[in-house]
Amino acid sequence: MEPLKLAPGVRLRGLTPEGSVRVEQVRSLGSALRVTYRTPSGRLEEALLYPEDLARLEVEEEARFPLDAPGDLFRLAAEAKRIQNAYLFDPWMAVHTSLVEPLPHQIEAVYGHMLGKNPLRFLLADDPGAGKTIMTGLYMREMALRGALERALVVAPGGLVVQWQEELWEKFRLRFEILTRSLLENSLENPFRKHPY
Repeated sequence: MEPLKLAPGVRLRGLTPEGSVRVEQVRSLGSALRVTYRTPSGRLEEALLYPEDLARLEVEEEARFPLDAPGDLFRLAAEAKRIQNAYLFDPWMAVHTSLVEPLPHQIEAVYGHMLGKNPLRFLLADDPGAGKTIMTGLYMREMALRGALERALVVAPGGLVVQWQEELWEKFRLRFEILTRSLLENSLENPFRKHPY
């Protein structure tokens, strides 16, 4: 039988009736070992172990995925994952998290046609007043909620740029920077790299 190898971090079974313990420190004292260990309840204790004591102990396999992270961080990560996958349970997540009540043709365009195509190759060019801003906002918000949208460029007629910027923020909480000619001329580097969004 292979001799028991004790080192900090090893979990031992058979040392206490409480259950397995975690070895914190091992010091050699001739043929004996002075072992400092942490009990299941969290107390630090010491034991002097001789070769015959080591024979009755077992090393416990480490858990493949140890559950020793702080509970509040686990809760935060679980909530982030739940939000990330929310669209699987609510396919109209953007509708429910935006300040709009879309019309049937807007829902049909976004959820019936645009979201199903990947990569998207559409030109959204409806009649004036048909709700292109709402369809665009719904599509971008839905893609952002699904983690599939990093950056977006909206090309709008010059006179409507500010209106698009305001509506996308007010209705969908999508922040856009207006790219003006002066911004391009005065920029020392690529202006698209300046903005993390």
